[in-house]
Amino acid sequence: MKNKIYPDSGVELKPFTAKHYDSVMNTASFGLYKGFIKRAIKDIDVQPNDNILDLGCGTGRNASLMATSLTGNGSIIGLDVSEIMEKQFNQKFSGDKRIRFIRQRADIPFELEEKFDKILISFVIHGFPHEVRKIVIQNVMNHLKPGGSFYMLDFSEFNMEEMPALHRLVFKTIECKYAFDFIEKDWKQILTENGFSDFKETFYMKKYVRLLKAVKR
Repeated sequence: MKNKIYPDSGVELKPFTAKHYDSVMNTASFGLYKGFIKRAIKDIDVQPNDNILDLGCGTGRNASLMATSLTGNGSIIGLDVSEIMEKQFNQKFSGDKRIRFIRQRADIPFELEEKFDKILISFVIHGFPHEVRKIVIQNVMNHLKPGGSFYMLDFSEFNMEEMPALHRLVFKTIECKYAFDFIEKDWKQILTENGFSDFKETFYMKKYVRLLKAVKR
């Protein structure tokens, strides 16, 4: 594996983890990940003609769930930096012209040729230093249509020291340094300062996980 760009991050995956990512997540969450991901994607309320950008799309698990609601002119672009994820994504959607993959880092400025109705980032942004998260947010703003919706599925805001001892142990064992900082941030305020409004929160996993919807003003 190449040297990590962010040494304290957990979102830069080793090849084995990337190859078996979905199974790893199912195991690490004691089987709960699969269920709440389905609920979260349902709560995004994908419309038949939505054009969607999935940042840090991984193997395409979320894209496959969103695609079931697409008809007509709806489309999904999955964006990820991993060659291993790209191979799995493209195998999953072989022959489906509505869905395509772009290999691109989300943590540096980029420019695609289209704007989107919805942008999703799922369990990626917490793994960056905060200054880098601001770049991701700017990329989202630049690629949303006016009135488009940004969905951030990730940890919610909570005090780790108030967690039950077992939950706290699991969180400290599994999660990277940047996640400890992420859960302390007021993300509605941060997004407000970056041009978003009309927030809606949906919680999962005993309220430790949140789908935060924000609309581009």
